[in-house]
Amino acid sequence: MRDFAWGIAATGGIAQTVGAAIAAEPGMRVAAVGSRDLGRARALAATLGAESAYGSYEHLCADPAVDAVYVATPHAQHLPVAAAAIANGKAVLCEKPLAASVADAETMVRLAREAGVFLMEAMWMRFNPLIRLIASDERFGEIRSVQASFGFAHPYDAAHRLWAPELGGGALLDLGIYPFGLAQLLLGMPESLRVTGSLAPSGVDAEAAGLLTYAGGRHAVVATSLLAHYPNSAHVVGTGMRAEIPAAFWAPQRIVLSAPGMEPEEHVLDPADNGYAGEVREVRAAVAEGRTESAIMPLDESLAMMVLLADARQQLS
Repeated sequence: MRDFAWGIAATGGIAQTVGAAIAAEPGMRVAAVGSRDLGRARALAATLGAESAYGSYEHLCADPAVDAVYVATPHAQHLPVAAAAIANGKAVLCEKPLAASVADAETMVRLAREAGVFLMEAMWMRFNPLIRLIASDERFGEIRSVQASFGFAHPYDAAHRLWAPELGGGALLDLGIYPFGLAQLLLGMPESLRVTGSLAPSGVDAEAAGLLTYAGGRHAVVATSLLAHYPNSAHVVGTGMRAEIPAAFWAPQRIVLSAPGMEPEEHVLDPADNGYAGEVREVRAAVAEGRTESAIMPLDESLAMMVLLADARQQLS
């Protein structure tokens, strides 16, 4: 069987990182790189061993050698690039968040479902084996509480993608999606959400803290910020066991499970099984099996997260 061939849309840091993970994965290769800057596309293609480079995303998505497209552009460009890939029958792995708005995300999902083409949000946290262990270990009993934070101080620059509203900026979409996403994975969607925080001069959210409440008093406390350095760790408490997830909790290298009367139990990640490897393997497996959605990162849950984050942003405005 020939290698599963990827097209990489964009050339920034995350495109380089995931591209390298693809190139290192047995049975996979990067076939092409696309960018609005042909020189940057050629440079990354050379680094990843790709035979083709394109100065437009449309040409990348039309390449017959490409089986799947990894969309690593700024959030606001996710929809047009993914739409071009879907129109060409390419499976799509789209960097989180799925889109810059609920409407864009809904359009993307509709296009994929109508075309019968695989689409998945690249929420690599869900593919980390240690996170998956926490989500599946029955010793936790009923999860009662999730606490998680992701924040760092980033100098304000209205033109930078983190601060620019037209580029989908703000702490919630870029960072907050991880603590909110951990709560979603372990507790589901909340019955209520209360958010406090502040806005940047550009109008995007600079920081946010949220209380998510669930039936029976279960809850999650999450925080995100572009103004201050947070612990970036997480704690999960169940009726039978609890987990400490050190920084960076969305990509843990180790976790510690404990309970009264139980010796602390440390689990360490095999570097070959990081979340990037897991998500690209899922795309390849889905295409081979004829699946158009992932059970690990379902599209309906990606859409629900977009709605939840939009609600959080609305409460800050």
